[in-house]
Amino acid sequence: MAQEKPRKELLHQGRFLEMLQLGNWEYVERVGSSGVVVILAVTDENELVLVEQHRVPVGARVIELPAGLAGDLPDARDEDFREAARRELLEETGYEAESIEFLCEGPPSAGLTSEIQTLLRATGLRKTGPGGGDESEDITVHTISLDQLDAWLAAAIERGCLIDPKIYAGLYFLG
Repeated sequence: MAQEKPRKELLHQGRFLEMLQLGNWEYVERVGSSGVVVILAVTDENELVLVEQHRVPVGARVIELPAGLAGDLPDARDEDFREAARRELLEETGYEAESIEFLCEGPPSAGLTSEIQTLLRATGLRKTGPGGGDESEDITVHTISLDQLDAWLAAAIERGCLIDPKIYAGLYFLG
């Protein structure tokens, strides 16, 4: 007799997230997007473009690589990840990129969410807008020389910021 596969059970439906249970495992899925793009943006002056914003779940300001949802706009459900990266980079940082290159993809927290993040490198940057995010965001943009990055991040920690480990993972691709 074949064993029955566990069924996915919806525990809670929010505007942006669903909480699900499969067997004994509880996890979350995003609603209305096809994934997340994370952008490793380096200027021609060898500066890494970072964003800083308050993140409610951790109750702190977090230093991050620019990032955002792909396929979350009603008229762009099948949005190309490179185009999503261009859109998010401009919205969050005010930079346009001449080139967007795929680096890797994978789960940021495989025990918590089904989300897959795609890391892309943006080069040939031109500052063409103010950045700062959309009306729901309050983003501060930082451009930090790669040779000063360790000291700058240490100072950010001293002033109470959390550092997203994807910054360190992204540096692997610059080595």
